[in-house]
Parts: sequence; structure tokens; C-alpha cells
Amino acid sequence: MPEPTSAPLVLVEADGAVLTVTINRPEKRNATNAEVLCRLYDAWVRLDRDDSLRVAVLTGKGDTFCAGMDLREILRLRERVRDNEWIIRLQDEPGISLHAYLKTYRPTKPVILAAEGFCRAGGTEILQGTDIRVAGESAVFGVTEVQRGLFPMAGSAVRLRRQMGYAVAAEMLLAGEDLTARRAHELGLINHVVPDGQALAKAREIADRIARNGPLAVRAVLATLRQTESLSEEDAFAIETPLGGAVMQSKDAAEGPRAFLEKREPVFTGE
Repeated sequence: MPEPTSAPLVLVEADGAVLTVTINRPEKRNATNAEVLCRLYDAWVRLDRDDSLRVAVLTGKGDTFCAGMDLREILRLRERVRDNEWIIRLQDEPGISLHAYLKTYRPTKPVILAAEGFCRAGGTEILQGTDIRVAGESAVFGVTEVQRGLFPMAGSAVRLRRQMGYAVAAEMLLAGEDLTARRAHELGLINHVVPDGQALAKAREIADRIARNGPLAVRAVLATLRQTESLSEEDAFAIETPLGGAVMQSKDAAEGPRAFLEKREPVFTGE
């Protein structure tokens, strides 16, 4: 049944060019359910379609980011329960689930993660679809699905070994044990470890810096990073060169150097 709350289970707020997306189930450690997944996907689509937005920050309400998928919701989905609009939508559009977790849908603009507390199972799965990650020093990360007899369907069995060493990824996936924030930072899984309670502030600082940059350049660099990950240099340059060339022919590419020479902030229009 729908949860007894008037607030949506994902809060989406635009502040200038930054979209902040907050999972809002703190009493459930922000575990995802049908409503959360649908609203996350809708937020990613909004980020892509709204030209005034240049970057997103993903976080969780309270002192934890996300403890994964709500196990009760998994059972309800298996049993084909259809008692609210969100679970009906998820059953009728099953692709939404993996889109929400950033496996099969990646916005063309950067997504920054701000994680506190638990970032387990689906929490660590969605992390791997973000571009920059900030964690509070007490945060813990883990792909715990095997401990429940489940498979990490949101991409970890493929992505995790590409974002850290094979042996460490194998142990995380097969044993289902946690990594501390410090260890995750040492392994390159996250960018910054900050005092507890400061992850969102640091993520917003990075987002504000990105939002001031040329939007065409940011999107082209991001596309290059993603599309060339496992390619040879020759094949990667075949993708990179036209993406970069289009940026260099833009009005923004003229505005940036001009503003620098005139000692003022550039006014990028995305043209």
C-alpha cells in the first residue's frame, strides 16, 4: 500500500543550473521502492530535457544515502501486486527500474553523488552510474545482494571491476562485505571523504563549479569519457575528435577566451 506521507519519496529541487535529487525515505534508510524508482527516472529525464540545468546532485534524506531496494517491494513485484500508481507504472514499464539506477539510462549531464551512512546494495549500484562521488567519513559501501540470494541487476557485476581492481571487486561482489569510505577512496571508487554531514555541501561546491563551465564542453567531455572507456586510443579518438570539434566551433568557445582576456566571467549560452 502507499506509504502514509504527503511528501514525495524523491525530492527534486532546481537551484540555478543545479538539480538536487534527494531520496526521501529516511525511516527506511532510503531503501528504494516503486515510487522512488519512478521519481528518480523522471528526475534524470528532467535533467536532460531542461536546458537551464547543467548538473545534478544525488543524495539521501537524513544520515544515510540508500540501503538498497526495499526487500518487501521486491516480493510485492514478484507477486504482481498492483495497489498503487507507482507499482503499476513500474510493472507496465519495467525498464524504469534500471533507468532509475543509471544502468540503462545515463543523463548527458554530470551527476554527483553525496553519500552519508549506508550506501549498500542498490545504493552502491547507483553510485557506479554517477560521475563524481563524495562521502561522509562514516559512510560504508557494499554490494550485498549475494547475502540475500539475489543478483546485483543494476550493473555491479560488470561495472565494479572497471572502476576498481578486479580482486577487490570480486571480494565485494562474492562476499558481500562492506568497504569504508577511506578504503573506497583509496581504491578510486569515490573522489572525496569529508566530515560526516558535509557530503552534500562538498558535492554542491563541485556542482557549482561545473555549472559555471561551458555546458557544451562539459557534455562533450562527459560523452567522451563514457563512450571511449574500453576502446583503443585509435578508436577512442574517432569518437573524441568530432565531439571536441563541434565544441571548438561553438559560440561558447569564442566567449571563453574573450572573457578571460577581458578579465570577466564568461557568459556561456550553450551555443
